[in-house]
Amino acid sequence: MKIPKHAALALTICLFSLNWQGKHQQANGEDWPAFRGADGKGAAVGTLPNSWDESDYRWRHPLGSRDVGSMSIAAGQVYLLAFDPKSSSLTLHSVNLESGLTTWKMAFPIGEYHLHARNSYAASTPTVAHDRIYIAYADDQHTWLRCLDTKGVELWARDFGPWQSDHGFATSPAVIDSLVVLYDSQQADELPPGKTPSHERMIAVDAATGADRWMTSLNATRTCYGLPVGYRTREGKLQVIGAGTGNGVFGLDAASGKLLWELPVFDKRVVSSPIVYGDLVIAACGSGGGGNSVVAVKIPGNQSASPEMVYRVERAAAYVPTCAVDGDCLMMVSDNGIASRVRIADGEVIWSERLGGNYGASPIVVGDKMLAISLDGTASILQCGNEFKRLGQVALGGAVGASPAYANGKLLIRVDSELRCLAMDAAL
Repeated sequence: MKIPKHAALALTICLFSLNWQGKHQQANGEDWPAFRGADGKGAAVGTLPNSWDESDYRWRHPLGSRDVGSMSIAAGQVYLLAFDPKSSSLTLHSVNLESGLTTWKMAFPIGEYHLHARNSYAASTPTVAHDRIYIAYADDQHTWLRCLDTKGVELWARDFGPWQSDHGFATSPAVIDSLVVLYDSQQADELPPGKTPSHERMIAVDAATGADRWMTSLNATRTCYGLPVGYRTREGKLQVIGAGTGNGVFGLDAASGKLLWELPVFDKRVVSSPIVYGDLVIAACGSGGGGNSVVAVKIPGNQSASPEMVYRVERAAAYVPTCAVDGDCLMMVSDNGIASRVRIADGEVIWSERLGGNYGASPIVVGDKMLAISLDGTASILQCGNEFKRLGQVALGGAVGASPAYANGKLLIRVDSELRCLAMDAAL
């Protein structure tokens, strides 16, 4: 039987899509392919030394500017963004994980826009899904989402229009199944004179082609930066979970973008990213003046159920740093330097101790240890357990605003204007 041309074409496209999705879903368990790792929990299998010195670094890679965007690691390559002040451009760097040498780099022009004092033009983290790299950035006139292959060839690009925020751009793309999802959250209140309130929306495009999948309008208030995360129900339905001031914690249908549920639990800006643990979403809000809180919301079990707030942690709560997960506990560092261990199920604070300093980078858990790095570059190594124990402290000799990353026995830290690699075989 002869298949009509249009049917054959449709079948080819379908098979390509299924093949791409199958490859896309493959992941190396030792990689760190996105902000906070593969599942957004900020944890990795491995080990950390209790201390190290300058001679222990495997390599140091100059970047030319101090930025707050973190690193992604996949298939032996490191990907990160850096701002080039000479050319007023963002550069996507591909660096070999073993040697620290540049594999390739690609520059993109960027216009000026208002930044918070602690933000930078390169504030986003690349996301790597199999053989593609996704980056996002913005200026006053553009909100860019780009896709490149692992050789640095651009495959597609989307521009979603002007960006407005009193703090600048700082979110990253999330790859959820066959979607690239971008939380386009812009400023609608507390605006300077003459500014018009902007929008808030969740945008999903096809990861293979960049074509529109859906766009969902949300309640615009203050710019929020947390990355959305995927959640699959017991029935196998995929949801996109987000957290923002206007809608609180919410879930969207991944197929259509329909808002399925929401629970307004925030009265301040959401900067850190939500964490899904079982059927709980852990998210936080806060401000530079305090009033921070970490909230746990139970995801509805079916269409007739409603979301429920399980608990709220307000004492020593983190605002900018995203918590890390250690087993059934959160390892948390507040912006003003208090580390806490919190049981995820009920929010019980097991211990809470002051480290000192101020924090913007998120802590990570590697094996049975946590690494937290202050803005002035003081790294604290803590034992993960039911008693507080600081195992070591290292002065890195420069400012740190980007979250560290860990993969394949190597710790990556962005210190001032360089990227450093600490290999565990050298440092132990």
